Amino acid sequence: MSPTEIHQRLQDQHGDAITAFEADALDPFVLIKSDSIVEVCRFLHDDPDLAFDCLTNMSGVDFLKEDYIQVVLHLYSYTHRHAIVVKANVSREEPSMPSVEAVWKAANWLEREIYDLLGVVFTGHSDLRRLLMPEDWVGHPLRKDFVEPEEYHGISTRRESLLK
Repeated sequence: MSPTEIHQRLQDQHGDAITAFEADALDPFVLIKSDSIVEVCRFLHDDPDLAFDCLTNMSGVDFLKEDYIQVVLHLYSYTHRHAIVVKANVSREEPSMPSVEAVWKAANWLEREIYDLLGVVFTGHSDLRRLLMPEDWVGHPLRKDFVEPEEYHGISTRRESLLK
């Protein structure tokens, strides 16, 4: 199924949740409302004609100037050999959206990574805690306005540039 056909199926089933579609992108994508993520993903997973059984990647992008964080899901169907990217935007001030862990178990660690590095809270997640940074780390290092502290527990975080 082509990305355009996948978009049409989504539009027919979840029209109000779909806010944009870009067929000509390197990786064609559908932009959806973040509060509809579980319903849309459940449909993408369970519909026999779509059967997106694999969440190949899930990441986040900080759009500082536009004041939102975008959560990006790369989906693939081994049954039908087709792919689509699903994107959802959340506010930088209160970054929160429902977890898709119940749809794809792989989302467990991927959502934890996004939470840890960008601060997006995935409601309904079974174990949302830091994955890469220490539990007492302040801030989220992949935010574009993140300022690295001078030290962490008495250990300097400064290092000489390797590019000299």
